[in-house]
This record gives sequence, C-alpha cells and structure tokens, in this order.
Amino acid sequence: MPELTTDRRRARGAAAVGVGAVATVVLIRRSERRRAESLGRHTPLTGANENARVAATTAAPHVEQHTKSRWSVFLAYGLLAAATQALFVNYAPVTQDAARHFGVSIGAIGWLSQVFPLIYVLLAIPAGIALDRFLRPALVVGAVLTASGAFLRLVADDFTWAVIGQVVAAAGQSFILNAIPGLAVGYLAEKHRATGIAAASSATFAGMVLGHLLGAFLPGESRIHALTLITVLIAMDAGLCLVGALRLPPQPSPESAAVTSGLRALRAALGNRRVRRLCGVVAIPMGTFIALATFVQPLLAPAGVPESTAGLILALTMIAGVVGCAVVPVWADRRGREVQVMGSAIACTAGACLHLALVPSTPMAFLMLLGTGFVLLPALPLVLSLSERHAPEAESTAAGLIWMAGVPRPGRRPVPIRWTGPRGSRGVAARRGRHRGPRGRCCGRVRI
Repeated sequence: MPELTTDRRRARGAAAVGVGAVATVVLIRRSERRRAESLGRHTPLTGANENARVAATTAAPHVEQHTKSRWSVFLAYGLLAAATQALFVNYAPVTQDAARHFGVSIGAIGWLSQVFPLIYVLLAIPAGIALDRFLRPALVVGAVLTASGAFLRLVADDFTWAVIGQVVAAAGQSFILNAIPGLAVGYLAEKHRATGIAAASSATFAGMVLGHLLGAFLPGESRIHALTLITVLIAMDAGLCLVGALRLPPQPSPESAAVTSGLRALRAALGNRRVRRLCGVVAIPMGTFIALATFVQPLLAPAGVPESTAGLILALTMIAGVVGCAVVPVWADRRGREVQVMGSAIACTAGACLHLALVPSTPMAFLMLLGTGFVLLPALPLVLSLSERHAPEAESTAAGLIWMAGVPRPGRRPVPIRWTGPRGSRGVAARRGRHRGPRGRCCGRVRI
C-alpha cells in the first residue's frame, strides 16, 4: 500500500510537471507571437486594445495590400483648413477700418481674432476625443460650424453678429485642426502620411497668408462688407467640398483598430511620455515664430525699417514658412531625421536673431527672417507626424494637446500685414520710430 501511494504521488508529480511544461510553452509562444505582431509599432497597448490590435495586425498584410491614398479628401480638407485660418485673421489687417465700420474700439475688433485661440483651448480636448471615436461625423460638424459661423456674420452688418459668427466658426476650427493625423491614417497609405500631414499643415498657414492678403488688397471702411462676403464664400465652398469628399469611408488599417474612445483616449495621450515630450518640443519653435511675428515691427523700427517694409518682410516670412511646411517634413521623414531637423531649426533661429541684433538693417531682416520662417514653421507638421506614430490609439487627442502647446494664446494679436500707400496712416511702430530716443532705450521697451 505505501508503494502504491508513492507511485500515485510520482504520477501526480509527473502530471503536474507536464501541465506546467505545456503552460510554459504556450506562454512562450504567445509572448513570441505578440512580440512579432508588435514589430514596427512604437507604442504598446494593453488590455482590450491589445486584443483589437492583435486582430488588426493579423489582417494587416491584407489591408495594406489594398490600401491606396485618397488625395481628394486631403485636398478638400486643405481648402477648409485654409478657410478657417482666413476667418481667424479676417479683420486683423483692417483693424482700424473695421472699428470705424462697426462703431467700436480697436480693442473690441481684436477680440474677433482672439476668440479663435480662446475657443480652441476650451474645445481642443473634447474635439480630439470626438474625432478619435467618430472621425467623419466630427469633421462634418466642424465643416458645418465653420461655414455657419462665416454666414452668420452676414445676418446683420453690425458688431454683435460679427462676434457671434466668429465664435461659431472658432468652435468649428477645433474639429478641423485636430483631424490632421486621424485623416492621414484613414485616407492615406503609410508611405504618404508624412506628406499628407505636411500638406495639410502648409494649407493651414497658407490660410493665414490669404486672410492677410485679402485685407491688404481690400483696405478701407467701405470694403469691410465685401471682405466679409469673400471669406463667407470661401468657407461655405470649402465646407461643401469636404462634406462631399467625406462620402468616401476611411480605409481600414491596423491603426484604426487600436483607436480608443472617450476619456481613455485622453488618458492614453496624457500618459504617453513621447506625446508629452513632443508638446514641450513644439512650444519652442512655434513660440519663437509667434513672438517674432508679433513684435517684428517694433523690433525693426529702431533700425529705421519702415512699417510698410516690416509688413512685407512678415508676409514673405509666412510664405517661406508655408513652403517649408510642404518641403522640410517630407525630406526629414524619408531620412528619419525629424528630431535633428527641429534641433537645427532652433539653432539656426538663434543664429539669425544674433545676426539681426548685431547688424540691424533691412537686407539683414529680409535674409534672416525668411530663413527663420522656412525652418521654424515645419516644426508643427513634424511633431504631428511623430504623434501619429507614437500615439496611434489617440492621434486626434494628441494633436489637440500639440496644437494647444504651439498655437497663440489669448492676448496675442496677429500682426497686421499692411502696405501703406501715400494716404495710408502710419502704425504704432512707426510712430514710436518717429519719436524714439536713443536706440538702446527704444529696444529696451520691447519685451517678448
């Protein structure tokens, strides 16, 4: 009997060892399979999202084989993104004329632009969460709000309806700007996503240039209504184009299966160390560019640069930035040098500011500021492209955080781009230059 008991114990021990060995083999195989399935992905997921990603990755070869880029959607999106920024700076180049037209102060006209960054800060995260969960419906909402806000300004030719329209359009901007990475994932092949993000970002800044140029070529109190009407037509046509293009559904991809929704998207974005670093990185080049654009006229006035010339320099700087957004990110993505490019841009900007401080003159301002715009503005599409890779489960929410880190805060007014003619009035910077004292004291009054 004791021998039988010993045999049974040995049999049970052998069975337990066998079960343990089988379980170990299964765990090792599962670990190897998960490791193989996560190749090429930068951000590992856990929980329910891991299962979704495993399923999507298993089918990834089939999906990628039939994926093609739908550039028509990105073209329509670029038109609407440009329209939102044209609305943003609609009254900035004609501040004094608009104040006389509406019968309000210049400070009140400034709020027609201020509401855009203010509303964006309030709606960036909710809009990003909505885009992560419902990309096409959220984009349609943004297009409708933008077009409706632009149209509301025509209800009555007074300041109240202008404010209402700008607020509604600003709410639509939150959905439009955050959609760039999600739109790239849904409608572009992986090899074209960096190009698409660069093109969309370039269109955004091109809209600012368009808004300033419209104001520059339509000056005068009597042309405020015409200026408003033109931007209304642009916004409505662009919105219709995007709504029509969005009839094409986004194509399935491994990234679309990994997307989370609701507060989980916000937690995923905030908990992602790379996203937090990108938010800190983008604040440096974008903040520097905004500071230079905001104070370019008073900074150049002590060197004897007229206000009209400073406005021309700023216009060309923004155009150089638009070109840089379309070229630099694509080059950096193909060579995998996004971080190095941003570091070089910051170093070049520091050198440009030093040259401008040592040799303040009109030719130096043209040369240095154009180069600064070309290398600084591409930082935004570079960071958006990196966020799409590092936060595939919450790319729109991450884009909202990045935009908030880089966009102008309320209280910073866009600098008007003006070409003053013989009957044009001189601005604040020129008046300071006309009454300035020694150069050192004048420069000391400008604080960034």
